[in-house]
Amino acid sequence: MSETTQAGQSEMKKHLEELRTLAQERGIDVSGEMLELERRIENSEPVEPTRYDRVQLARHQERPFTLDYIRMMCDDFVELHGDRKFRDDPAMVGGWATLDGRSVMIIGQQKGRDMKENLRRNFGSPHPEGYRKAERLMLMAEKFGRPVITLVDTQGAYPGIGAEERGQAEAIARNLFVMAGLGVPIVSAIIGEGGSGGALGIAVADRVLMLDNAIYSVISPEGCAAILWRSRDMASDAAEALKLTASDLADSGIIDEVVKEPPGGAHLHPEGAAQALREALIRHLAELDGLNAPQLVEARRAKFYAMGAFEEPGADG
Repeated sequence: MSETTQAGQSEMKKHLEELRTLAQERGIDVSGEMLELERRIENSEPVEPTRYDRVQLARHQERPFTLDYIRMMCDDFVELHGDRKFRDDPAMVGGWATLDGRSVMIIGQQKGRDMKENLRRNFGSPHPEGYRKAERLMLMAEKFGRPVITLVDTQGAYPGIGAEERGQAEAIARNLFVMAGLGVPIVSAIIGEGGSGGALGIAVADRVLMLDNAIYSVISPEGCAAILWRSRDMASDAAEALKLTASDLADSGIIDEVVKEPPGGAHLHPEGAAQALREALIRHLAELDGLNAPQLVEARRAKFYAMGAFEEPGADG
């Protein structure tokens, strides 16, 4: 793919977003121009994004967040609040929803659209009480025999002093323990950023899905670059080394399915992305329906035990 073609496609997408903003802010009808641009983008020769391009797409501010997906995928949603120990954490949302006619518990990290909302949601980085709320809701789902769906979208758990004082590490570790032994089906989907233990804290699941422009990694490319090269300017190289894209993780057996986004990404076609994710969630839940609690737990633990490459020392090692 030539640089000219890449630049042209990028410019068309940028212009399309500018038209959307203009239409929203001034109420101007530019639907004809938008449709023509969308047609040209979809018919242009596809450009394969780099890994760092995927990072930027995963962080796109117009990308659908957890509550957007819930609204588009589910018939109803009753949000539940609080961890019954300290407070409610707006960075972690969850509650009962109906998906394809069945009751499910759906939980996920929630970011904000503007600065005010981001401050309230803590930029999608939960405190310990967020993970304890998630634990409470998962145990409630188990009590009523309902499956759990989690939507992962966080740069990581909040690392502030107060969070550490209230047991951030313990709260995440507790979630890993609870999810490993939960007696109902769990399906997780990484919908944007999947950062470190903050993501894993709600992603120990029977099936782990990932949108193809999402990322999932133990550290951000910028953080990795700052450690290895002492420069965040090397983030692109770090992204290549981390292999944090959906296709990378599918190849290594970390995730179970890559859910394809519409052309251009979920931020351009949120309804299409939600429909693709909805169909995948319904399909995987149906596949898990035939397993009882002991079978679910055994298969889930075997799935995670099998990850990674390691050697055990011999008797004299």
